Amino acid sequence: MSRDWESTLRAWAKPPSQSERERCANAESMVRKAVRASDALAEHEVEVFLQGSYRNNTNVRAESDVDVCVRCMDVFWASHPFDPSLTDSEMGIRDDPTGYTFPQFKSDVEAALRRHFGRAGVSRGDKAIHVSENSYRVEADVVAAFEQRRYQRFSSGTVDYFSGTAFVTDAGKRIQNWPHQHYENGVEKNKATGQRFKAMVRALKSLHNEMVEHDAVQLPSFLLESLVWNVPTELFGSSEYSRDLFNVLEWLRAGLASDEGCNDWVEVNDLKYLFRGGAQPWSRPDAELFVGQAWHYLRITGASQ
Repeated sequence: MSRDWESTLRAWAKPPSQSERERCANAESMVRKAVRASDALAEHEVEVFLQGSYRNNTNVRAESDVDVCVRCMDVFWASHPFDPSLTDSEMGIRDDPTGYTFPQFKSDVEAALRRHFGRAGVSRGDKAIHVSENSYRVEADVVAAFEQRRYQRFSSGTVDYFSGTAFVTDAGKRIQNWPHQHYENGVEKNKATGQRFKAMVRALKSLHNEMVEHDAVQLPSFLLESLVWNVPTELFGSSEYSRDLFNVLEWLRAGLASDEGCNDWVEVNDLKYLFRGGAQPWSRPDAELFVGQAWHYLRITGASQ
């Protein structure tokens, strides 16, 4: 018997409820209070903001933790990958007079959270500091980060930068992210597709989670969102959600069939390639395998095309 995929996809595609939105706001507010109460952090310019699927309005039920970034703006790390001729002087880089290191900053954030939430409710991980849920607070992963600046020289000759985040894991790996650009680009794509982009992201994430229970390949949530973001705008907006999802999957299948087909695909932030370089925690063959599995899964269970 065929499954009513249209009803299923429309249910999966719904945005977060009011209670989920309040949950995000509460997590951000409580972390901000913890940071403001810290004497050590008061000596620095620190900002607190939501990031990840909850901020981007693409979260689904399986994504339980709210991601909160605590970013120190006193110190920044700089890169200029597309113009090696740039000098420190042009980028305004000077020696840091404070000597404030990232390990110190992460430890200051951890101490602030422990004072505010209690030692038992906070645990330090390799990448993030986890705040456990109880009757009066929500669960959150708190990432301490420095500002990451990517400089470039524009055609006018001026030098400017994109502002992101960077942190070093306890194991010593540096990770860069561009959460504000991700958010802004996702909003624009959603507007351009008549609100279908984020609906299809949520639908694909939920389909992925169901399929993983049946031994499908598992992909990161971030990758799924970025895959959908690369799909051309004109392929969204069908009268049926199932038709839209087939359009998405068919376009992705064609591109993922070779390295050349997806060589220029980028993350939603539009600042990092999705597959080039080999440093990402995912691979094109895994993405190709899942997309093919998803396309066949919909077909054999009766989704209309």
